[in-house]
Amino acid sequence: MTPAKQARIAITMGDPAGVGPEVIAGSWLDPVARACSSRAVVGTTAVMERAIRLLRLPLEVLAIRSPGECDGLPADVIPVLDIGYRDAEAVPPGCELAEGGETAFRCVERAVGLALGGEVDAVVTAPLSKRALHLAGHTRWPGHTELLADFCGVPKTAMMLYLSTRCPLVRSEAGLGVIHVTLHCSVRKALERLDQEGILATARLTSRFVADLLRAKGIDRAPRIGVAALNPHAGEAGLFGDEEQRIIRPAVEAGLAEGLPLTGPLPCDTLMHRAADGEFDAVVAMLHDQGHIALKLLGLHHAVNVTLGLPIVRTSVAHGTAFDIAWQGKARHSSMVEALAVAAELIAARG
Repeated sequence: MTPAKQARIAITMGDPAGVGPEVIAGSWLDPVARACSSRAVVGTTAVMERAIRLLRLPLEVLAIRSPGECDGLPADVIPVLDIGYRDAEAVPPGCELAEGGETAFRCVERAVGLALGGEVDAVVTAPLSKRALHLAGHTRWPGHTELLADFCGVPKTAMMLYLSTRCPLVRSEAGLGVIHVTLHCSVRKALERLDQEGILATARLTSRFVADLLRAKGIDRAPRIGVAALNPHAGEAGLFGDEEQRIIRPAVEAGLAEGLPLTGPLPCDTLMHRAADGEFDAVVAMLHDQGHIALKLLGLHHAVNVTLGLPIVRTSVAHGTAFDIAWQGKARHSSMVEALAVAAELIAARG
């Protein structure tokens, strides 16, 4: 791996109909993004040039053949590893089409290949459309997280939404992460899938992530992880549901027996407030919205998506394609800056 100060990051362009190209372009000259790494975009030169023109930025695009060519380039040059898919250029803004899904798929496929081959140290992804991905025929995967897991050949991953210490509402010196036991499925299916082993596996990934992050930051203490309840008032001793008694508490007790630093199950209406105040470094949430809503209220534009359990470092913006405002110059690029900065921190944490 290259030294952290020279970390190479591949940024996938995402769906060309969405805000991905413009948030990449908008983030390019940000001092935080510039300081953290050597960056290259995996996408198409024509689409990135269109994003630069849209935002009227003093940038130019340079087609490159390998990530090594982006080292030492001037700050105003965006190096692009072109995927060679010309249909990406004709995708109209804001439209959920198969061509957009295919573009995003090819970008991820190429970037992951570079990371697994050691040519880049991390992958940062711009958003794709799950429906466009399926329209392109890639129906095996509900979204980015599952696609990445399959490409990397790992059976268990977890999605974390993470706020760094740059978010003013987070008081833990490690930042704050929320990790999900169940993810891209209906609430009904999530309840059916919830089990002790799933909670334990997620808690193990969480503990390793926080421990690595603390070590990278030079903080000498154990992680502190809160485990969310599922029902109101943590089930109120079974009055409002017994999942806490049957599933979550036994998982927490098993984790404690392994040495995992867990507390819970804790009522969700106060857990995130306690975590934001610094009592916990991370929260294990049972459902997608249970974690997403609370963390995005704390810092939507600072939030970063991190995939735990992969053999590569992967972060992402915490927003979607935003087709409703795409290619209008309205998209904020702060989450992309955070995704790049956090990726560099995680590269350093892995050593």
